[in-house]
Amino acid sequence: MSRFAARSFTPLLRRPRWRKALAWLLPLLAVSAAAFDFDRLQQLLVVRFGVAQVTLLRDWQQVLAEAAAPKLSERQKLTRVNDFLNRRVAFDDDHAIWAQSDYWATPLETIGQGRADCEDYAIIKYYSLKDAGISQNKLRLVYVKARIDGSGGPQLQAHMVLAYYPTPDAEPLVLDNLVPDIRMASQRKDLYPVFSFNSEAIWSGVAGNATKGRGGTGQLSRWQDLLNRARSEGFE
Repeated sequence: MSRFAARSFTPLLRRPRWRKALAWLLPLLAVSAAAFDFDRLQQLLVVRFGVAQVTLLRDWQQVLAEAAAPKLSERQKLTRVNDFLNRRVAFDDDHAIWAQSDYWATPLETIGQGRADCEDYAIIKYYSLKDAGISQNKLRLVYVKARIDGSGGPQLQAHMVLAYYPTPDAEPLVLDNLVPDIRMASQRKDLYPVFSFNSEAIWSGVAGNATKGRGGTGQLSRWQDLLNRARSEGFE
């Protein structure tokens, strides 16, 4: 901001009614600045996947607009996003969706297919909650081993969830597609965490105050590739 602009606003900020108005307006401006360009996303969606999932895209847009409302608590934002995506996006594996053994889909690709595996759920929830106004410092994707009970007995399976940390030293909440309701990490005895990451860093563990690993996200090539592809579609 220029010195002239700063001098111009200073007298207004001293007036109680202007301070009150700006306190109400600034969160809305922040949300607006962070919002995805859904008109462009729809154009990309139709080109790549046809018109079948346009309704899902617009319903997702509506949910994100509702979740971004300043009146909602962060826990309410988590619930809105988690419930919508678990309910409206069908689970499937990468072989069926992409004819590949392991593919990490961008949010647009997940909406375009209307299907997702565990990584895709965690990724689209991560981007959705950032758009809803939750700091990425409170969000991490967590690679885990999940205990799955089958006919031949329990087995450990590679899995991914999204973790939310209210504060750096708090126990995280887990957003998952296997268990639809959000639970504290200590309540998920079926999950064995390995490492965690977000757009800024990778951690060798999952503790909120853990030390970041060296080398940044470049250490995880699939994640770095996903970040680049998502950025080209308009997701930051």
